[in-house]
Amino acid sequence: MTKPLPDVVAPGLGVLFCGINPSLLSAARGHHFARPGNRFWPALHLAGLTPRRLRPEEDRELPRYGLGVTNLVDRPTRTAAELTREELRAGVAALEELVAAHRPRVVAVLGGTAWRLAVDRRGAAWGRQEHRLGGAETWVLPNPSGLNAHHQLPDLARHYAALRPAAQRADPASASGASSASLPTSPTASPRSSPDPRATAAARSCGSSAASSAAT
Repeated sequence: MTKPLPDVVAPGLGVLFCGINPSLLSAARGHHFARPGNRFWPALHLAGLTPRRLRPEEDRELPRYGLGVTNLVDRPTRTAAELTREELRAGVAALEELVAAHRPRVVAVLGGTAWRLAVDRRGAAWGRQEHRLGGAETWVLPNPSGLNAHHQLPDLARHYAALRPAAQRADPASASGASSASLPTSPTASPRSSPDPRATAAARSCGSSAASSAAT
């Protein structure tokens, strides 16, 4: 079955970002994080994960920088709050299969509330999780939706920047047969004095994200 919004994936990526589900606009345009107020693309650049700020219509360029993007649930909605727990849990199983097939080093789920519901972990904190998806190191980061008032762009960039060392640590189990795609080594912009969100935000539950965040 054809997805409303195709995945952007390749073997051996450094980081596979996983949005919650496509917004109606993203599905209509055929590009990820296409809503004007979404901060995903500027946050990637400020975090030093891309050498320049990409536009939504350039999402197919992500594998050049060792990055990819998918969604936990394929169904487009106005807000992620419209998704059912059953859809989220089914999405985790599908994501496991995708990760096992493409073997990214890190999976970054963008949305604490959805993650908590999908895997039934109420107290999960931001950052690296004990739970591994398809054998890959798994992180949970704030939703970049413009409706997520808990996290502004500089804060998102600090959280996303923490992925750089994690993504660059080769995991022999997942790197076997991987492509040579890699993250940029000299980012043009990155947050200064960025604290590790595992240390500064461990006390904040992932569930503190706005449940009404817009779909991506």
